[in-house]
Amino acid sequence: MSEKIPTRDVTPDPVAHHTPQEAVTQHMYASRRHIYVREIKGFFQRLRRVSNWALMLAFFLLPWVPWGDRPAIWFDLPGREFHIFSATFYPQEFMLLSWLLIICAFGLFFITVFAGRVWCGYTCPQSVWTFLFIWVEHRLEGSRNRRIKLDKQPMTTDKLWRKSAKHAIWLLIALATGVTFVGYFTPIRDLVVALPTLEAHGWSYFWVGFFLVFTYLNAGWLREQVCIYMCPYARFQSVMFDRDTLIVSYDTDRGEPRGPRRKSLSHAEAREAGHGDCIDCDLCVQVCPTGIDIRDGLQYECITCAACIDACDSVMDRMGYPRGLIRYTTENALEGKPTHILRPRLMGYLAALVVMIGVFAWAVADRTPLGFDVERDRNRLFQMTRDGRISNAYTLTVRNLDSQPHVYRLEASGLPGLTLDTHEVSVPAGESRQLVIQASVPPEAIDRPSAEIILRLEAQDADIAIERDSRFIGETR
Repeated sequence: MSEKIPTRDVTPDPVAHHTPQEAVTQHMYASRRHIYVREIKGFFQRLRRVSNWALMLAFFLLPWVPWGDRPAIWFDLPGREFHIFSATFYPQEFMLLSWLLIICAFGLFFITVFAGRVWCGYTCPQSVWTFLFIWVEHRLEGSRNRRIKLDKQPMTTDKLWRKSAKHAIWLLIALATGVTFVGYFTPIRDLVVALPTLEAHGWSYFWVGFFLVFTYLNAGWLREQVCIYMCPYARFQSVMFDRDTLIVSYDTDRGEPRGPRRKSLSHAEAREAGHGDCIDCDLCVQVCPTGIDIRDGLQYECITCAACIDACDSVMDRMGYPRGLIRYTTENALEGKPTHILRPRLMGYLAALVVMIGVFAWAVADRTPLGFDVERDRNRLFQMTRDGRISNAYTLTVRNLDSQPHVYRLEASGLPGLTLDTHEVSVPAGESRQLVIQASVPPEAIDRPSAEIILRLEAQDADIAIERDSRFIGETR
């Protein structure tokens, strides 16, 4: 017990060997290391490219699709109308948009718990446009090694035209992105004519320029910095993982100890010599768009694009080793434990998602293109008319949420002899009307101070009707 516990100084040198008169330099931020992404082919990269091209084609083509006398998808902010194919929505139906956003959020939660960040790797706009810009870079500047050599070379004619062409194409893609985005809010056929002639609205130029600049910066220059430092999803997604979440992982037990070896060395011979399957070629690092080494374990920078899987599988094929050294798997599977697909949290997200989708679909299908609000005049309880009837005043707000103008018939029920001084109201498509009406009854119809009445509004030329309850105030005799 009298022996001393062995200790050693582990203080970093810059701090351990300074005097009080010397300043200690500590770097809060590391300078960015440019990532030269290597192009790789494989099953998952084909899948990613198909999804990327499908999403980009949908984005660029949908504003051009006509639907009658308007674009198929058109968010008309000045007109306060949001057209999505045959459906037209209005600001009063903002609750539907809220529900749709909540459904998307729960869908993302479900996908994250089940398969990690596959959204980031296959469908996120930042990843889609970044891969497009990298694809252009590959076509103009060559392979990864050629791009590294090109950047180290002094400026030459060849380097100048390649760099200039690359940035010019990037800017054209960014410009097309900005014009297309604005085309969802302004008819794009008119927009592309008005922009070069300087006849477009000032806000159109602002937003086209805004998306041009940020698409060029985010996809061309910042790239992985957006995924690592700016995207909030990269920060909170890790808390949604569990040991049964499907992630891209390196099989340490199979791959270590890593190291180079002769290609002629068979898999069995390599095992007998004490080698793991990993030949330490670093190809998995070279193809990673965020520049991480998947062999270091799960990292929040990983966007689950599976480029490292395709790269490693290609190496395993050349070496004659079985595939799957890097693969989609779970932490439990890596440790030899059973993977539970149907687990409470995942099924909870799925159940909530199914219920919300069902409710949303029902709400859209059962949606009545008519808004009707009734407010009784609270400044006076009632008044007597010249013919001795008891009258109440009501303020009606009628919103025509249809794409066609309508004339609505107004009826009232609930008390004997209840009549209205107004029976029709005409409202143009997408507009609203506010009017004050008088409802009256004979005195003998009042048997209590407050009675419930029903106001019904029905379109004369369509099967559209809606009812609202209100109160009728009178004096009993």
